[in-house]
Amino acid sequence: MKYSELETPRLLLRGWRETDVDDFFAYCRHPEVGPAAGWPPHEDKGTSRNVMWKFMEAGDVWALVDRQTRRVIGSVGLHEDKRRDNPNCRMLGYALSADCWGQGLMTEAAQAVLRYAFETLCLEMVTVYHYPFNSRSRRVIEKCGFRYEGTLRRGTVRFDGQVLDNVCYSLLREEYEQLRR
Repeated sequence: MKYSELETPRLLLRGWRETDVDDFFAYCRHPEVGPAAGWPPHEDKGTSRNVMWKFMEAGDVWALVDRQTRRVIGSVGLHEDKRRDNPNCRMLGYALSADCWGQGLMTEAAQAVLRYAFETLCLEMVTVYHYPFNSRSRRVIEKCGFRYEGTLRRGTVRFDGQVLDNVCYSLLREEYEQLRR
């Protein structure tokens, strides 16, 4: 699936380009970015290039481009939610450069993706998960209007062998529509 480009006041959400590898590596190597989302920090540009190619092939992850600097500062995707057997549901996933934390950029991007998910793709539901320690992600999720479903205890074995809980949220189309009113 290939998603359309989206624009917000500060961001352009677009498909990945091979020329994005330097920007992608720059934020993926940070020691706090990947582990908060469940993946190891990238050790070299080859790793970043391989992940980026997978994004390009799948077409379900946008590059987040800062409209002012034209740098790629993060990613946001709508993925198959492997925890659910519902083809009309996608899982929101995201990562943002640590340099950009605390500016509301991911909330801005996530809201644009939710609008696309419900108004263009006509999904029934969007889900999202975070680890208990990831309070930044929790704030994005809350600002976007997701509803807490519960905690899947010891739901994930992370890349480093650590077994972590998944804090689970969802947003139904009718809830999204109510928020838009």
